[in-house]
Amino acid sequence: MASFEEGFLNYKPPVLPDELSHLPDRVSNSFVGKTIFITGGSGFLGKVLVEKLLRKCPDIERIYLLLRTKKGSNPKQRVETIFSSVLFDYLKELRGVEVINKVYPIAGDVSEPNLAINESDRRLLADTVQIVFHAAATIRFDEALKKAVLLNTRGTKMVLELAKEMKNLLVFVHVSTSYCHLDEKVLFEKAYPPPTDPHKIIQSMEMLDEPFVETISKEILGSFPNSYAFTKCLSEHLVVEQIEAGLPCIIARPSIVIPIWKEPLPGWTDNINGPTGLLIGAGKGVIRTMFCHNQGYADYLPVDITVNGILLFTWNYIDN
Repeated sequence: MASFEEGFLNYKPPVLPDELSHLPDRVSNSFVGKTIFITGGSGFLGKVLVEKLLRKCPDIERIYLLLRTKKGSNPKQRVETIFSSVLFDYLKELRGVEVINKVYPIAGDVSEPNLAINESDRRLLADTVQIVFHAAATIRFDEALKKAVLLNTRGTKMVLELAKEMKNLLVFVHVSTSYCHLDEKVLFEKAYPPPTDPHKIIQSMEMLDEPFVETISKEILGSFPNSYAFTKCLSEHLVVEQIEAGLPCIIARPSIVIPIWKEPLPGWTDNINGPTGLLIGAGKGVIRTMFCHNQGYADYLPVDITVNGILLFTWNYIDN
């Protein structure tokens, strides 16, 4: 009998039955010849997005990933590290190792002014990119407010500014969260007013030092329980401003993103964020009891389903 580990590593996604295999893949076809720019491509959701694009859309022209130097590894080395993950094994088997050549790093940092992208790379992106997926963010609930604003909110503003320079932009897809408007019991598919002016918050964070910001963070956050929900809410308003100005944008609001459900590797994750840490702790016997509200509920969304939804939204926007 095969072990769980052997079954996990040898899993192959199901193929379409013969009676369906002849049907055109309208979603994949919409990405043929397209050049894509992704922020957050080294993150959990970003990796699954890159894998899905390369696996289902082999005729994509190119994917640019915004990557910063991290722990001594430059952007090119980081791309190699990303593709060394078991997540991409089936892709390389299906499309060949050379599929990785479609992915190019762009040196930069979402938390820095103008994304820290050099002028030649900025022109390259402005001249060639048609689709932007902005997924970069700090998702830590306990992140210092100043850092969260500069990365999540100002970072979104900077990516939007870059998108406005793109000559052939078809759509800017902003990955938000279902939990950015916590006062709403039912979150409808519409824009909501921000709790404060995001531009003024950005200016304040740029001027004030972090220790002082922490002393007044509760007053700034107001009813928001953490810096993550607050800064993602402000970021949405920046996108809404650009929608109203005519920039083609979509806001996606996934709930709590958890490990892969079906493809390409069931159960895969690269972190222990959110409920994953609790499940691992319980499975190993480290966590045996937990104090919680037994009438509460949580909305979980597998990362592969999240990515499928994002790609469907993109296809629907650009082809309909």
